[in-house]
Amino acid sequence: MFVILVYDVGQKRVAKVLKKCRQYLNWVQNSVLEGEISDANLKKLKMELERIIRKDEDSVIFYSLRTTKYSSREIMGLKKGGDENII
Repeated sequence: MFVILVYDVGQKRVAKVLKKCRQYLNWVQNSVLEGEISDANLKKLKMELERIIRKDEDSVIFYSLRTTKYSSREIMGLKKGGDENII
């Protein structure tokens, strides 16, 4: 499946959340990652993020698309992030 992940976390946890998410997804912009991920890896990522974030202060949102067939992506301005997965 294709996932877009958006997060808003406390400053002390930003680097940890980004590092963990980049193990599974491509960083595309501040606090935004996207990419293909298996159901098993998505479940694993969610469990690992639960250990990092504080549920009373932080927010992580997953947008899941079963296919990218009917989606498009357009960038206006500066392209941020990278297309590579870092493992």
